[in-house]
Amino acid sequence: MSYSHGPVPLFSLPHVEDCPKRVRVLFGGEYIIDTQKAKLVWLKPYYPVYFFGENDVLAKYLSKNLDSVKEELQYETYDVIVGYHKAIGAATKHTAGELKGLVFIAHGAMDAWFEEDEQVFIHPKDPYKRVDVLLSSRNVRIVYKGQEIANTNRPRFLFETSLRRRTYIPKLDCRMDLLTPTELTTECPYKGVANYYDIRLPDGSAVENGVWWYRNPNPECIEIRGLVAFYDEKLEVYVDGELQQ
Repeated sequence: MSYSHGPVPLFSLPHVEDCPKRVRVLFGGEYIIDTQKAKLVWLKPYYPVYFFGENDVLAKYLSKNLDSVKEELQYETYDVIVGYHKAIGAATKHTAGELKGLVFIAHGAMDAWFEEDEQVFIHPKDPYKRVDVLLSSRNVRIVYKGQEIANTNRPRFLFETSLRRRTYIPKLDCRMDLLTPTELTTECPYKGVANYYDIRLPDGSAVENGVWWYRNPNPECIEIRGLVAFYDEKLEVYVDGELQQ
């Protein structure tokens, strides 16, 4: 998914804040990190990631990655090793600059992350972001190359701070015969795991992975369960007859 415009940063980057939650990182059956002093760090304006103080990362699980050693770099890269389990280059220790003394652990390289006793997926949630799903009676039409793909008077609009509004539509109001399931899945810490469809017209025109939906969304977005959202940037979207830009 792409953005209609860049989000407005609340602060200059990188930005570092203390995190009040207990954070644990599980790898190879052991918690390589268990701390109440984690840092939320915004390297990009879209969302934060976790960084840790050097003392919060158990040194016995780190082995310097010699392939990455370069004097001009402001960081050192380490492999994370627990028994026979190895995550190559998964840890980065900053040795200079604004992040000096902090360690980044690649989220996807670990087995699981926890805030308190709740598992965290993809990345920590942004404390400055909110997601609202609102039922509407406005008419929404989705058109691709002159072919109407969807037409509904019962959309749900999803508003996510700093991102483009997304429209979720009941499948019964869509031309499902023009949608073909794909193997792609993506994850969102706010909405959950998304599945995708291609849009395929009889003339062979297609928008690959141009439609997504959530079978079992997270509780805060439960209202979009089973509804489909279209890749507006590649389609014509009309709301109450007005073409959206």
